[in-house]
Amino acid sequence: MSDTTNKTDGGKKAKKGKKNKEPQATLFTPMTLRGLTVRNRIWMPPMDTYSATARDGKPTTFHYQHYVSRAMGGFGMIIAEATAVSPEGRISPCDVGLWNDDQVEAWRWIVDGVKAAGAVAAVQLNHSGRKGSTGCFGVGYADQSVPVEEGGWQTVAPSPIAYGHYAMPRELSVEEIHGIVNQFRDAAGRAVAAGFQAIELHAAHGYLISQFLDPLSNERTDEYGGDLAGRMRLLVEIADAVRSVIPEDMPLLTRISATDWAAGGWDLDQTIEVSKVLKEHGVDLMDVSTGGMVPNVTVPVQPNYQVPFATQVRLAADMPTTAVGLITKPKQAAKIVAKGEADAVEIGRASLRDPYWPLRAASKLGVPVAEAPYQPQYVRGAY
Repeated sequence: MSDTTNKTDGGKKAKKGKKNKEPQATLFTPMTLRGLTVRNRIWMPPMDTYSATARDGKPTTFHYQHYVSRAMGGFGMIIAEATAVSPEGRISPCDVGLWNDDQVEAWRWIVDGVKAAGAVAAVQLNHSGRKGSTGCFGVGYADQSVPVEEGGWQTVAPSPIAYGHYAMPRELSVEEIHGIVNQFRDAAGRAVAAGFQAIELHAAHGYLISQFLDPLSNERTDEYGGDLAGRMRLLVEIADAVRSVIPEDMPLLTRISATDWAAGGWDLDQTIEVSKVLKEHGVDLMDVSTGGMVPNVTVPVQPNYQVPFATQVRLAADMPTTAVGLITKPKQAAKIVAKGEADAVEIGRASLRDPYWPLRAASKLGVPVAEAPYQPQYVRGAY
């Protein structure tokens, strides 16, 4: 991609940046982060399944089938869905978690299955904040807050500002914020014990960390609010805490929303500044998405609509990024990587339709069967 200006949120233009790094990769070029090599640039992003049906945070046989089948289908990295660091950090009562050791054991066989199929097993750690205690297909209360008597709970947030029509959250004290940092640290330690090979912090889509980042949801006047340095403090402290308990050679990723698509809210410039700081605090890659903080905003959804944000963060912060959002076709994905617009692509909803998307992509792109990520048992059924 040449040295051009790219339109971003609010009709503004991003500043001219450096030219993209010389393209050196294809979709099937391995990628190394710290001491970990991922077999290709086609990753499965974290997508909530709300399928911990016992409401105990433990993944089930469904999760084994769900994740291991995509690993066998050729994805390079499998990022497990938003995994709560505490019971109150769940998005719904049926979310998975890593807040106790029993959950470690429930995850281990899934992680082992993903790795045995040749993929990297990663996990996204999350606290839902004001968007927690919401309904799902297994609970009911679709797009509503679940009442306490039905298994819901009092939500928390940086400030007592509700998300749309959801229940009003309670403002966190500074002591409670410190406790949440420790919950992320402890969950990261359990992730290592379960065998995960990379950890992602969920700082996007309007959940707790992004609620602290965003001026539309954070009206605090203490050290965790105010200017950007204050609003990013929680994320930086969590990154430091997690980095302190995971191996030096384990990659640490962060998912971030590059814009709210709302006036006066989070934007690309702030995303770039936070990315630069996170790089100094041991974060190795930014997983760039958008939206989720403010309901009822207009989002210009179309193929590749979020890719320019990943490109700008990659250039301005000088760190690897992934791109996500309506990337559905092999040639489309291949161009993003070949042009240096992102270092990897995440195939989300298309992977739900087709667990073997990478194998089909290899065929479409002319990759020889011997170089495609087939399981040996399946080679005779190659495209």
